Amino acid sequence: MLLASFIAIYLISCTTSAVTERTKYTTKYDNIDLGEIISNERLLKNYVDCLLEKGRCTPDGLELKKNMPDAIETDCSKCSEKQKEGSEIIIRYLIDNKPEYWSPLQDKYDPTGSYKKRYLDAKKSEVNVEPLVKS
Repeated sequence: MLLASFIAIYLISCTTSAVTERTKYTTKYDNIDLGEIISNERLLKNYVDCLLEKGRCTPDGLELKKNMPDAIETDCSKCSEKQKEGSEIIIRYLIDNKPEYWSPLQDKYDPTGSYKKRYLDAKKSEVNVEPLVKS
């Protein structure tokens, strides 16, 4: 009886674990060089055009486009840590440096502006520390 209970608990935990794993986004594209995308206007524009349905999508662009509405709505709850960091890098870059790209993306994926508001609130609370200058 004890063995049967143990097996049942083990199977339930395995099933729960498998379901949890499936609720995460794929990590297949987590190693894409975001710095290269940010520094290459053509690449960046291609991703933006993909997301806005104005251009062709790469496989990773299609995955991003598929998951974007859910990721914004759930504050990236299904993202890996690397995906959370990457989305912060890209979105902060777009808001701060490419408003002509951010505005139509926000209109489509975040019409209430909730993400931008969270970002700007967080930015206000960031502490900038100046390096000490030795004389």
